Amino acid sequence: MKWLDTAKAYKKHDPAVRTIAEVLLLYPGYHAMGYYRIAHQLYKYHCFFLARLISQMGRFMTQIEIHPGAQIGRRFVIDHGNGVVIGETSIIGDDCLIHHGVTLGGKTRQKGKRHPTLGNRVHIGAAAQIIGDITIGDNAVVGAGSVVTHNVAPGDIVAGVPARTIRSRCSDSGKI
Repeated sequence: MKWLDTAKAYKKHDPAVRTIAEVLLLYPGYHAMGYYRIAHQLYKYHCFFLARLISQMGRFMTQIEIHPGAQIGRRFVIDHGNGVVIGETSIIGDDCLIHHGVTLGGKTRQKGKRHPTLGNRVHIGAAAQIIGDITIGDNAVVGAGSVVTHNVAPGDIVAGVPARTIRSRCSDSGKI
């Protein structure tokens, strides 16, 4: 069950979580993903207005904005969540973790791919801004408050404004 796997991912990443029930009932990031999953299905069937309506309801209830056109993998965790924005053409791999205030935004107003792609097991720190059609490789870490406008290699740790590589690390470790 996808919803239970996601709840378990919250428990794995957040030491404050005591029970799965706590995640299911109290975590806005988890709730935002519920709204997103429904809206995304409607979006895939070209029910754009209804998809956006449900997406906006989720935004109102959680303060997390996820466009229904975004593609999000399994066990995605939004920790704290307030102020997160995920754009329409964003692609997020499996087992990613992002914190509050993160923006996956576009650089242009053109149609087509204009938002970031996150690989698997990517960790994005609070208030990071990842802008444009760029790729953040598997197992990469983006430091809090960073502004990223270029590709990040798998396993790299980047931070700063603008973001620079702080350290390269093994990209197949699977740890974030």
